[in-house]
Amino acid sequence: MVRRVPSKHRNTPVARERDQAALIRLALLLVSGLALAGGFVYAGRQHFAALKYGYETENLRRVRDELAEEQRRFLFEREAAISPARLERMARQLGMQPMQPAQIDPLRRSIKSPTTNGSSASSQSSPSSASHARTKTPRPPKPEMNRNKPI
Repeated sequence: MVRRVPSKHRNTPVARERDQAALIRLALLLVSGLALAGGFVYAGRQHFAALKYGYETENLRRVRDELAEEQRRFLFEREAAISPARLERMARQLGMQPMQPAQIDPLRRSIKSPTTNGSSASSQSSPSSASHARTKTPRPPKPEMNRNKPI
């Protein structure tokens, strides 16, 4: 091999100029890389937030379905509690008895109900029936039922 430069020869140091365009390109590349990485981080957060909200929505739907089932159960229990058979049984436990035909007052019923021509029966009744209605003994008061009280 042939050497063209003797090995003992010292080269003069070369001063290089800095390329300003290369520095601007590198800075622009760094900024765009950071923006791209920030976009991926933002998209990841959005994805995990959507998953979290999806799980919460599913849990809330499950709770809503449970509450709807409980409401249906309560409505069924309420309907069973106010059924005529149960009401009659509870009334008998309170000491009540079915109404007898002798307890029905036909005169009082005709006073309250209107006649077919539109006028009230009290204006057409005789004075003797009106006095009979006034002299009747009052009925004993009905026991008060608390509707909010559980049965």
